Amino acid sequence: MKNIIAKIPGTRPGIVLYATHYDTVRIPNFVGADDGGSGTGTMLELARVLCSREGKLNTWIVFFDGEEAQGNWTDKNGIQWTDTNSTFGSREMAASMALSGDLKHLKAMILADMIGPSNLRIKRDTGSTPWLVDLIWSTAARLGYGKVFVNQSYAVGGDDHFSFLRRGIVACDLIDFEVEATYWHTPQDTLDKVDPRSLAVVGHVLLETLPKLEKKFP
Repeated sequence: MKNIIAKIPGTRPGIVLYATHYDTVRIPNFVGADDGGSGTGTMLELARVLCSREGKLNTWIVFFDGEEAQGNWTDKNGIQWTDTNSTFGSREMAASMALSGDLKHLKAMILADMIGPSNLRIKRDTGSTPWLVDLIWSTAARLGYGKVFVNQSYAVGGDDHFSFLRRGIVACDLIDFEVEATYWHTPQDTLDKVDPRSLAVVGHVLLETLPKLEKKFP
């Protein structure tokens, strides 16, 4: 497994980490256009935009490997998710940042996972840091995306942001898990399930959130 990290230098020592996972679950004929692909595409474009700017905080854009439960599964119902057979990349990175001393400079971690549906509805993850959730949702509302970033709560069972939350880092997960009952972890998770506008909305919110974080951590 290999994490891919783009580090965009800022003028201050603080770090903001935008993240996604680029691996896909191992079941026959699985494409992973939304679950893996949507966050990856958004972060690639975010990197392109941010690399042309000089920010105050260091911005790291990270593509985690090994988020999915590891195993050669036969279908969706056979997948067995545990805390020890998943989120390998994020757990490794959080540990390595703790050892290197970078973790103490990490101000916030924002994760994008499964953000592709045309009727995108991202609910407030109850496990994420409340003030960061409020900051992102208020930014989305100001930009006119209140129907995408909805004011409903949802408890995410497990994802890469928990690797940082467990180490005391402020973190938020952006995920639309309403697709669980349809194409999630099935061969039907194909490119037609990803709407470019949904990726643009999330990317726009991520871009506009960064200046607010820079203002919060002068």
